[in-house]
Amino acid sequence: MHPARPEAIDVAEKFVQGTIGTGITCVGFGDRIAELRERVRDVTIEQGVLGDPGPLELMVVFGGDGTILWAAEGVVPRGVPLLGVNLGHVGFLAELESHDVHKLVQQVVERHYTVEERLTLDVEVVDPEGHQIWSSFAVNEVSLEKAAREKMLDVLVEIDHLPVSRWSCDGMLVSTPTGSTAYAFSLGGPVIWPDVQAFQVVPMAAHALFARPLVLDPNSLVDLTLSDQYVTRSVVWCDGRRSVDILPGTRIHVERGSHPLRVARLQEQPFTSRLVKKFDLNIDGFRSKGRP
Repeated sequence: MHPARPEAIDVAEKFVQGTIGTGITCVGFGDRIAELRERVRDVTIEQGVLGDPGPLELMVVFGGDGTILWAAEGVVPRGVPLLGVNLGHVGFLAELESHDVHKLVQQVVERHYTVEERLTLDVEVVDPEGHQIWSSFAVNEVSLEKAAREKMLDVLVEIDHLPVSRWSCDGMLVSTPTGSTAYAFSLGGPVIWPDVQAFQVVPMAAHALFARPLVLDPNSLVDLTLSDQYVTRSVVWCDGRRSVDILPGTRIHVERGSHPLRVARLQEQPFTSRLVKKFDLNIDGFRSKGRP
């Protein structure tokens, strides 16, 4: 559940109440389970540990994309599907809005949902001597960012062990199709349909004539090497949730993730329709405004 929104408890309560008599065992994750237990005294809610979700069939997440990314930390390595109930502003990863939660229980009970797999990224940070100092995975993106505003990064980008370019920039971002509507979109990257097997590399505010996003084969190997020309310290972020500080000479190796994100879908909704709805796109164009 979202850690702060009051409506997260309200919607979760409705869902848990709806499972009474269905044979479903509810396992709760997060800091608000005690609060939910107080609201739903007639249902046993077991306490789960996010990093060890056990033999779960499905994880239902009440929140926005940020809450879903939090939940993904525990379930992506174990292949448990996520089903998001949106309480946020955009909610690209969510399957339905909070006011539709009454539809959810029956479909979960009847297993009336499909599961789609999304490409993820595996990230390895290696020191100048070639020793691994950190590793993680990313559902949306991995970013290399400067730690000091007045400094620039000097980053060599290699694809499949071949150099592409060296950029002086604020940072570099490697994004999945799922993340193409998030940070990468804000940086001017293209929207990539989630079933496309590819990922992209996007320079951040690069001081260069050629600084366009690169869309790569899903099995490409990307290496970002931080030189010591401008900066002494930088930070690597995965999904804006997990990070490590790095020094010059460090290399960030990114490749296709060994475990996909599994997203549960209740209905067949084309991504085109989802894109138009979430971004409130004007499909009639600005010239149609005011016409009868």
